[in-house]
Amino acid sequence: MFFLKTAENPVMKMKKNNIILIGMPGVGKSTVGVILAKIMGYHFIDADIVIQQQERKLLKDIIAAEGVEGFIQVENRINASIDGEQCIIATGGSVVYGEEAMDHYRNIGTVIYLKQSFDILNARLRDIRGRGVVLKPGQDLEDLYMERCALYEKYADIVIDELNLNVEETIDKILAALDHE
Repeated sequence: MFFLKTAENPVMKMKKNNIILIGMPGVGKSTVGVILAKIMGYHFIDADIVIQQQERKLLKDIIAAEGVEGFIQVENRINASIDGEQCIIATGGSVVYGEEAMDHYRNIGTVIYLKQSFDILNARLRDIRGRGVVLKPGQDLEDLYMERCALYEKYADIVIDELNLNVEETIDKILAALDHE
């Protein structure tokens, strides 16, 4: 079960039994998250879908309407309100720009950074703007990658290097890392 903290429901018992997946677009946060939730018997939350439902717009439309900084504020606010127990939460790649959201996630769960090489991500991501990826004016995918990697490292409790791994191998590495935590 998950819920959004609201004014009507401001205080819920927070437990640190969630798993939060962060990383660049295209690393497989949602794919890995769904399978991991099934294996562990957890709920699955895709934070980007929660944002779209709350705002009643696609991510790319929010970015177009609000601009990059406006979108980051919306994303930060909504991610800081996502809560639950025994949830796998797949975040959007830009969640690390929101300090409140990341502090919240670190308080309610284990933050796992799914790390992939730039070359592989560059090959996977064809229509980056169509996916609703936050790019500042003049920024390309490589600039974005370099900027975000430091933030993912900063917030991660666990880093899973996915280089040369398939989905099953990534999940095995996550489960092994959680067993050793």
